[in-house]
Amino acid sequence: MTTLTDRPQTALVVIDVQNGVMAEAYERDAVVANIALLVERARASHVPVVWVQHSSDELPLESEAWQYIPELTIGDGEPVVRKLYGDSFEGTDLEAVLASQGVGRLVVAGAQTDACIRSTLHGAFVRGYDATLVSDAHTTEDLSAYGAPTPDLVVAHTNLYWQYQTAPGREAGIVETAAVDFEALAPTRG
Repeated sequence: MTTLTDRPQTALVVIDVQNGVMAEAYERDAVVANIALLVERARASHVPVVWVQHSSDELPLESEAWQYIPELTIGDGEPVVRKLYGDSFEGTDLEAVLASQGVGRLVVAGAQTDACIRSTLHGAFVRGYDATLVSDAHTTEDLSAYGAPTPDLVVAHTNLYWQYQTAPGREAGIVETAAVDFEALAPTRG
């Protein structure tokens, strides 16, 4: 029910599943397995997969830390959006990439829950996109030494509040990996 006209398609957006981001990630292997399954199912249903890749002092461009983890392979022709800010739309070509494919609905997975995932979800929602968070396909590192909740609580809280997001003409929510039905969200064929 996106507010973006003539944008009925869905895309899977995979955010920052990079070596440096995932090195100390909570439930890393389970989250990576779920993301890999989502990517496989999206491709099989002809749903675009859009990859987002962050650069920073900790993730210098082209460094080993900046690279996507080896368990995930970016497919030929799949767009990679490079970013410098938490919101994957900010200062990037993500909007143009999605518009070119008629995308108005996002299924979001990746890292970090309390930074780029939240920022991108909100960024998408205020721009008119429907935004679904895959509840068991996002993660973060343990920042509790700095006063943050433990990672399990960060993930749980984000899932809790995102399932109740509302705004006129847009839909938000969460879904587990097993319940993501890309066939139902697949591009229309004509």
